[in-house]
Amino acid sequence: MEQTSLNLVAIAVFSMVIGVLVLPLLDVSPAVPAIATISVLAVVTFDSFQLQGKGGTIALDWFAGFRSSHRQRVLHHEAGHFLVAYLLEIPITGYTLTAWEAMRAKQPGFGGVTFDMDNLHRELNQDSRQIPLVVDQFCSVWMAGIAAEKLVYGDGEGGADDRTQIFTTLTALSRSGAEAKLKENFALLQATNLIKTNWDTYNQLVIAMEERKSVAECYQLLQNQQLQPK
Repeated sequence: MEQTSLNLVAIAVFSMVIGVLVLPLLDVSPAVPAIATISVLAVVTFDSFQLQGKGGTIALDWFAGFRSSHRQRVLHHEAGHFLVAYLLEIPITGYTLTAWEAMRAKQPGFGGVTFDMDNLHRELNQDSRQIPLVVDQFCSVWMAGIAAEKLVYGDGEGGADDRTQIFTTLTALSRSGAEAKLKENFALLQATNLIKTNWDTYNQLVIAMEERKSVAECYQLLQNQQLQPK
């Protein structure tokens, strides 16, 4: 079950307990919180098994979206992914900035940057020696969102899915958990350096993505800048 759904279950159970204790004092039947809790659990179950937890994510994103700070954090996070992917020459096919957009694009979480994986797989099949280099590049791209948040806000709230990507990928390559953690730390350092070195360009990219510029327009913006090499 997704973490978002688990949180909703915990809230529902806690609310039922409080309701059973408090509502009788207000002359309200204990059946009311019980029915409400059962309804919430039914919705959460449907969300977990039919929507893979995306419904809860969208709901939380909708409520959080009223706070400009949440929208800005997601924006800066995804701009970090976009810039580092561009610098490492990983083809970008699209990006989303809300959970609703992400679900429509069949992505997890509150947003994301998507890549041309078919082209990448073809290149790797032609030369398997490139696999270690490509894995390093993708680790840096996955950690770039967290790196951007840390540079802008001093901490990283998002990025759980990104860390999972690194762990899953390295596990599939028979790497140990300790090695995955070292790779994550190194990727975070590289991503941080790339964003800091191209800080002015990063901020221009943030503005472009906030205006929902197309991938082609964002590419044009980056191509017109004096970017520092990877």
